[in-house]
Amino acid sequence: QGLMHIGQRDIAWLRVSKQAVEKGFKLSHIGTLLHAKLHQDFGRIFDKLQVKLYTEEAKVKETAEKAKEVYTTRDVRIEGMTDETTDIYYSCTLCQSFAPSHVCVISPERTGLCGSYNWMDCKAAFEISPTGPNQPVEKGEMIDTKLGQWKGVNEFITKASRGKIDHYNFYSIINDPMTTCGCCECIAAVLPLCNGVMTVNREYSSDTPCGMKFTTLAGTIGGGISTPGFVGHGKYNTTQKKFIIGDGGLLRIVWMPKSLKEEIADRFKARAEELGVPDLLDKVADETIGTSEEEILPFLEEKGHPALTMDPILG
Repeated sequence: QGLMHIGQRDIAWLRVSKQAVEKGFKLSHIGTLLHAKLHQDFGRIFDKLQVKLYTEEAKVKETAEKAKEVYTTRDVRIEGMTDETTDIYYSCTLCQSFAPSHVCVISPERTGLCGSYNWMDCKAAFEISPTGPNQPVEKGEMIDTKLGQWKGVNEFITKASRGKIDHYNFYSIINDPMTTCGCCECIAAVLPLCNGVMTVNREYSSDTPCGMKFTTLAGTIGGGISTPGFVGHGKYNTTQKKFIIGDGGLLRIVWMPKSLKEEIADRFKARAEELGVPDLLDKVADETIGTSEEEILPFLEEKGHPALTMDPILG
């Protein structure tokens, strides 16, 4: 009945209800809300700020490009850090207002599924607001090295989810994957026929090989539950070394929207080079090849995609 916001960075969705407009809601009120919220959350580190709203498309695109440069700078700050050498992870429970059991635990090699928070961002947020949604989590004793599960993390998510979730794995899409909320940048899904995994970003609105569009996927798994075979993740996380490594990692990716392939191409190629398959991106299908498993399988076979010769993903 008012203003709904979901998403983050340059892919936020805003919906204004007709009732709000009828009662006098204007675009300037968004600026007023942002001004108040930024003061509330970060007032300890600044005295004044100004909020500008751009509505001219050319100016919006220009400003978005500047913002993307800042996003990249933030992302690369954690390069070189590893989960193994870091004892403290951080939580994020910002999305519990609409996904009550969702608890994101962010490690250096598992950035927040919304794409907005990495380990360094959470550390800074905790220092700014010690009682806020980003709390330190002692990972504790390792339970499963391959899938990424720790005793301390399990204890934290059990408490933070009020007992709804008692464990999950950082590095798997098959075995008790991390919970997902509707704010995720991407959603990955298993494609059994192709022995691999597809992922789709929020901006892509058409059909996908798993049979569901992004909005349907988000509505199905985005309520703060752990859904084997599906997992939300950030774009940056796609090319991190621990991305679904428990199930084969990046080599399992067999389909992505063309726009996502282009956006993460440089990082994808660098990671593929490390894995010994420098032309992996060329072997990944997109919507120009097909939007069903049956349509993309011949392409994967022709290209010799490594997922086809890996152990059965559902084995």
